[in-house]
Amino acid sequence: MLIVFVIVISLASLGFAGYLARYVCRQGSGTREMQNISGAIQEGAEAFMARQNKTILFFSCVLAFLIFMLYYLARVPHPVDPAPPLQLALWTTLAFVLGALCSIIAGYVGMWVSIRANIRTAAAVRSSLNQALRLALRGGAVSGIFVVAMSLLGVAGLYTLLDLMGYSPEKIPFMIVGYGFGASFVALFAQLGGGIFTKAADVGADLVGKIEAGIPEDDPRNPAVIADLVGDNVGDCAGRGADLFESTAAENIGAMILGVGLFPFFGVNGILFPLVARAFGLVASIVGILVVKTDENGDPMAALNRGYYVTSLLAMAGFFVATRWLLRVDAAAHPEAESAWFFFFLCGVVGILTSQAFVYITQYYTEYKYRPVRSIAEASQTGAATNIIAGIAVGMECTALPVLVISAALIGAYDLGKMSGLPHAGVFGTAVATMGMLGTAAYILAMDTFGPITDNAGGIVEMSGQPLDVRIKTDRLDAVGNTTKALTKGYAIGSAALASFLLFSAYMDEVSHYGVLLQVVNIVKPEIFVGGLLGAMLVFLFSALAMRAVGKAAFYVIKDVRDQFRENPGILAGTVRPNYSRTVDIVTVGALKEMVYPGFLAVGMPIAVGLVFRMFGLGAEAVAAFLMVGTIAGILVATFFNNGGGAWDNAKKYIETGQFGGKGSESHKAAVVGDTVGDPFKDTVGPSIHVLIKLLSTITLVLAPLFL
Repeated sequence: MLIVFVIVISLASLGFAGYLARYVCRQGSGTREMQNISGAIQEGAEAFMARQNKTILFFSCVLAFLIFMLYYLARVPHPVDPAPPLQLALWTTLAFVLGALCSIIAGYVGMWVSIRANIRTAAAVRSSLNQALRLALRGGAVSGIFVVAMSLLGVAGLYTLLDLMGYSPEKIPFMIVGYGFGASFVALFAQLGGGIFTKAADVGADLVGKIEAGIPEDDPRNPAVIADLVGDNVGDCAGRGADLFESTAAENIGAMILGVGLFPFFGVNGILFPLVARAFGLVASIVGILVVKTDENGDPMAALNRGYYVTSLLAMAGFFVATRWLLRVDAAAHPEAESAWFFFFLCGVVGILTSQAFVYITQYYTEYKYRPVRSIAEASQTGAATNIIAGIAVGMECTALPVLVISAALIGAYDLGKMSGLPHAGVFGTAVATMGMLGTAAYILAMDTFGPITDNAGGIVEMSGQPLDVRIKTDRLDAVGNTTKALTKGYAIGSAALASFLLFSAYMDEVSHYGVLLQVVNIVKPEIFVGGLLGAMLVFLFSALAMRAVGKAAFYVIKDVRDQFRENPGILAGTVRPNYSRTVDIVTVGALKEMVYPGFLAVGMPIAVGLVFRMFGLGAEAVAAFLMVGTIAGILVATFFNNGGGAWDNAKKYIETGQFGGKGSESHKAAVVGDTVGDPFKDTVGPSIHVLIKLLSTITLVLAPLFL
């Protein structure tokens, strides 16, 4: 009954995403020149995604083979295994492959619609700001709803299949952990590859176009401008879609594992509760998307915020229904836990309020209405060096409030879980809080994808020579899109923090399930301390490799743009069209080449730590320390990169409004340099660390039996 409900909601949501895609594609596509520009963006984005997905599929097949061999041959069978060795190896591998495939499909579908919504948004804005707003959000909503529904359907489908084959509900969550690992593996490479592409193209376009050639942003004379617009789609749409896909998938499975611990009280309801709660969140997001509209002179951001508030309230109501329905205990048998469901409902409210808090904190640190961004703009008056110093200071400062919010949410949810009256329910309370934070994930992802759609629409309007009043309207939407992208990054790191704690708890539960009592991670032991130290080191080394990858790929772009300007002076004169496809191809090859090293470092290091310290009899505990300290370092470093980069970007935009000399001034040139430094911070390294800390959790969850 419950699993049928979840599958029906998932399929209905996929149908609604299909309806939105048809709605978007039926709208007008503008002038011939606009269509030519949009066609070039589509061609570049689809070519990049085709190459990237082939690369990821190859790596996934290799890793799937290794997982099967490790489970079947290298792993020592245990009496509490959920299935015999061959069956367990097959199901874990199958779940990994399915998670990887679903993640690829979800990311591709979101990108496919976004590169068609951009021109329709550009065409609509010529006559109606409201219609352009609704088109851009509904285009983004295809990605948001499809990603969350696919994630939910994949987990529910695997559960149903195993249930029909006669496996115990208490064993099934341990057999499908590979689904979350497959999703995380794809998400890491999708975010890395897309992030390297988008920022290499952006940095190259800015440095050669704006600073060296002195031409405006999105000027059609810049050979890298199409690659820049392509990058918005493959990085922000496909990359972020894969990121949130694996967040919801891994969180669902982790919470199901924790639900097994409360099976004596809730039965199968406690295991399926995460899926039902996620289904209610999908319905809430659909309603929130449909209510968004604005007046022609209204504030688009206010309209999006209204939709978010509606989604949050409905998600809260859904949690009330789900907890009262599924998390009630037999009052006669457990009178001390008669109100347990209400305490778990409050845990969900904590998660929803945490997501609201992260939205406001990110807004404060990245919008130019507030002190942090304005301080960077002010520092730009004395040059690029002081701009960068101020930006780094803001990035470091902005780690404080998120940490306090996460700390309050974790402790509050844990204590509410303990107050339920059930034994060992504190950790399950944090799991419910994570579900609450991810309850609005579909709407948040729709807002995120709104950003690249409006950015592309602005580029199409600029390059096709539309009137100034049209460009002013797209600038308003683009400014809102920049804010929503920054907000989504803040939301993503907050949800990653809660999800990682949940998955860490699930890892400890799984280790205990196999008979190794691991209640404390004792860092006084030198081996365990070293394991934690290696976890922190991984975050910094991974960040360095990702940053260097952007620099190397940007070098290829800069060289090509300079070569085109030198080889054909008619490009800058405006009499000859640049070779856009050549630049797109160069940055595609460069991005895919450079994503390999940081990606395999992230996958290989936790395995190496577990297997090496296993020789000392401390593999599981050393991996726990590695995971715990790596997660803490990742949360702080990702927050620094995300908000610092966003603040640099909007400091430049603040100066472009006419402050401190406006466009073309020395302050503006300094701000462009700061923005260029911040680009890989906020769009490559920061988002990739979100995925990294969840990948560490899922890979250790899948391979935990190997470390014992």
